[in-house]
Amino acid sequence: MKKLFLATAALATLGMTSAAIGQDQKNPAVEARQSLMHLYAFNLGTLGAMAKGEMEYDAEAAQAAAGNLAKLASVNQMAMWPEGTDNASIEGTAALPAIWEDGSDIGDKVQALEEATAALADTAGDGVEAIQAGMGAVGGACGACHKAYRASNN
Repeated sequence: MKKLFLATAALATLGMTSAAIGQDQKNPAVEARQSLMHLYAFNLGTLGAMAKGEMEYDAEAAQAAAGNLAKLASVNQMAMWPEGTDNASIEGTAALPAIWEDGSDIGDKVQALEEATAALADTAGDGVEAIQAGMGAVGGACGACHKAYRASNN
């Protein structure tokens, strides 16, 4: 009886562990794009802190962060956005199904982000005022896509 109980308990534990592992795994495309957004946020945080006066302006750090943003914006993201990875199809993403409905609009928004980050990269070493001006354009480009294609956190 004791052996039967131990075997049953072991199988139940194994089953619960397997189920928990399966639930914790995210879609690799979703993980990739969320990681990309974290990299954007990290670099925007540096520039934002300088723009707000929360961090002393450092031309080298500003140029590095802005350069990173420009490089990130130019990454080909097509593989990160396969159909069926929206918030109506899977959990763990805020991507709205509308993303896959109008490819030209997405293309325009991506191009606007590329242009805004490239312009910021060109001027970030020129001082706080240049960062402030450039951050407005970058924020506008980010916000345009998020307003149209990201579900609200509320």
